[in-house]
Order: sequence, then structure tokens, then C-alpha cells
Amino acid sequence: MALYLYNTLSRRKTEFVPRVGNHVAMYVCGPNLYGPAHIGHALSYIIFDTLKRYLKFRGYDVKHVQNFTDIEDRIIETARKENTTIQALAEKYIARFLSEMDSLNIRRADVYPRATEAIPTIIKMTQGLIEKGMAYELDGDVYFRVRADEDYGKLSHRSLDEMEAGARVAVDERKNDPMDFALWKASKSGEPAWDSPWGPGRPGWHIECSAMNLEQHGPQIDIHGGGQDVLFPHHENEIAQSESYTGKEFAHYWVHNALLHLPGQEKMTRHLGGLIYIPDALSRHSSDAIRAFILGTHYRSPLAWTEDGVDAAERGLDKLRAAVKDAVAPGPEANDALSESAAQAREKFITMMDDDLNTAGALGALYDLAREINRARGEGSSPAQLAAAQATLLELADVLGLTLREPTHAVSADESAKIDALVAERNALRAAKKYKEADGVRAQLTEMGIEIADSAQGTTWKKTK
Repeated sequence: MALYLYNTLSRRKTEFVPRVGNHVAMYVCGPNLYGPAHIGHALSYIIFDTLKRYLKFRGYDVKHVQNFTDIEDRIIETARKENTTIQALAEKYIARFLSEMDSLNIRRADVYPRATEAIPTIIKMTQGLIEKGMAYELDGDVYFRVRADEDYGKLSHRSLDEMEAGARVAVDERKNDPMDFALWKASKSGEPAWDSPWGPGRPGWHIECSAMNLEQHGPQIDIHGGGQDVLFPHHENEIAQSESYTGKEFAHYWVHNALLHLPGQEKMTRHLGGLIYIPDALSRHSSDAIRAFILGTHYRSPLAWTEDGVDAAERGLDKLRAAVKDAVAPGPEANDALSESAAQAREKFITMMDDDLNTAGALGALYDLAREINRARGEGSSPAQLAAAQATLLELADVLGLTLREPTHAVSADESAKIDALVAERNALRAAKKYKEADGVRAQLTEMGIEIADSAQGTTWKKTK
């Protein structure tokens, strides 16, 4: 059996074969830190968390890199409006993002690089592209020369003329071509800036991911993931600048999830409004229900978020929870018919997941096995006879990120916002070396039943009582 994934680049399902042995280099575009993540973001990260879990289940060694975009036009604009720094804004939303991903049982990436930490590599790549004739400098700005790249458009499968007609491009009459995009931007008054061969400035959005990929994975990766909303121009531009710089194929498999939307909307974005933020969703539904609702539709099919749909997913999970209730460690005693059902469920699960991550079919295999376990329990099978099949059900459920624990009352959206604010206040005090005051804020959080943890990626919290 082999795993097949739909590759946006080739527009077909192809067998997944890593470039180097058993190692999988995977990069997934992370959040832009100018605002909180919403449930549409959660869909994408649940999909790629499930892909990573399944790759590991299949025995692959996965290095998962997910970036934090901490310098970009909208971050600067938001920081200015909120009278704060881009660093403080980024720390605030990194802490919130990691806590929310933890609450959704999304496993942490192996590395979370930040764009601001990759400035030297960004400058090196930009200079290299200029030397190759693929970029040019104009008054401190540097642009990628799109028409010099013969392959430009191969990911979105559109010609340059088609792209130009439908794209949002920055109007700048100085550019050689309207579709040329910025690799480096000359600094403006009041904006963050770094020294470069072209004067003080900051990176363009697209070059950031190429540089972070190069630093973390090298010139080539196996899987590049993200939502369909960043396929063009972001991923198209990543391919162009990365391959023009290295002369090598950038990503072998491009995996894009379809988008979540509210009924009547095309997609859920910060620009259109009508967002459902993750704490709001978790205040009404368990993380298992949210995951089961999302995984009940194929990742390449658009999905409309409805409260009734998530409630139905919660009710369906009750059958799985009942099947693993009071599970004991497997031993030598087993129900032979149930063991056969477990083997069939495992085979069906793998068959479904191997077919371009058919999570809906994989969920069906779990429900089939749960039905047989519940039937055997009703017919008088002992806990020891059920144990092996229950262990299989728990193992396969974990591949989908389902805990099968009884749902508990979640933190409300208002309480979550208050906790996030206190965590940000504590971190600001620590940065100012006001440790006594910072400890006071931590004590206040402890009184609220909140446990915090500091790491290189930021501060996260969880409710303990």
C-alpha cells in the first residue's frame, strides 16, 4: 500500500515518496500576527496536523516547520493603531495562537521561525536574485522580475496576462512590469527597518517564507502546505524566487486545503468580517467535535460552518466514547470476532487515509469498529475481551487528533481575552525587568486557575481548575 496525495502543481494524485529516505521535510504557512486566528485558520492547521500524524503513523520521520509572520504591512498598521510595537503585538498573538492550537489538540510544529529572525538570509537571497538578473533595485526597493522566470504561473496554472487581469497588484509605475513583486521595501518614516545594500528597509511578504524554508530545510522540501487562499500570489511567488535563487525544485508536493466559510459567504477572512474566533467555538463545542466536523469533509472540498453541524459531530462522538469507556490494558484474552473487526477497521482506515487523506472515510472506519465494540459489550463480552479492539480504536482516533474524552466546559471567549491580556502584561513587565510586578500578575493568573509555561516559542496557558 502507498500513500497518494493530490499535488496542486501537477493537478493529480501522485504517490508520496520523500526525497531522502524516510525523512519528510514539511513546511506549512503560519499566521500573520496582526490579529487573532479564527476557526477558518483552525481548519487548515487541523488538516496539516492530521497529515503529520498520519505520516508518523506510517513510519515517516517528519520535520514540521511553521512560520510566524511578524513583520508585514498589516502588522505595522495594526501596531500603529494600537499604539504598540510590532514586537509586542507579535508576542501577544503568538501566545494566543499557541494556546488555541493546544486547545484544539494540534501538535506543535518542530520549529516556529520568525520572519524578523531571517533578515540576513532574506538579504542574501535578494542580492543573489539581483546578480542572476531575476531582480532589480529602484530607489531602495527591490522587485522580482516576473517575466524573466519562464515557469512563472506553473502552480496556479495561469498565464501572466490572466493573472494580471484578476490579481491585486501594488500600483507602482516605476516597476518594469505590473506583476513584479517586492523582495525588499525601502523604509518609511516610523516603520521598522534593517540595514541592507539598498539602504534601510524591510522584507516583502513572499521572500520571508522562502528564506525561512531555506534556513530550516535547505533548498528543497517534500511538502509545502497552506490554504487555497495563499496559492496565488504567495505560493506562486515563493516558487519563483526560491527556484530562481537555488536552481532546484523547491517543493515536490504542494498540498492546499479548501476554505471554511459561513453560509452565504465565499470564505472566512479577517477582511470580510463575520469571523468565528477559536475561543468562541471552544466555549460552545469540544475540540473533538470541531475536529470531527472538519474531518468529516474532504480537505479539498469547501466547508460551511454551522452550529448544528458541529453539534451533530458531537453527538456522533458519543458512540466512540461509549465504545472506549472503562477500557483496560489489552491482555491475552480477546473476542475473536471483535479482533477481526478491529483488523478490518485498521485496514479500511489506512486505505481511506492513503487515498489523499480521506478523513471522512477514515472516520467511518472508526464508527464501524465502535458499533462492533458496543454490540459485543451488550452481548456480555468482558472488559478483557474488549480491550484489544478498544486499543485499536483509540490508536486510530489519535491519528485524527481525537481524544475521545468526555467534553468539559471550556474557557469562555471573554475569560480567554482577559487571560491573554494578563499574559501579555506579564511578558511586557518581564521584558522591562520588572520581575516583582510580573510575578504578581502570574500569581493573579494562578488564583484564576491558569497555569502558564514559557518556551522559546512564547508563553502558553491552560486552565487547571
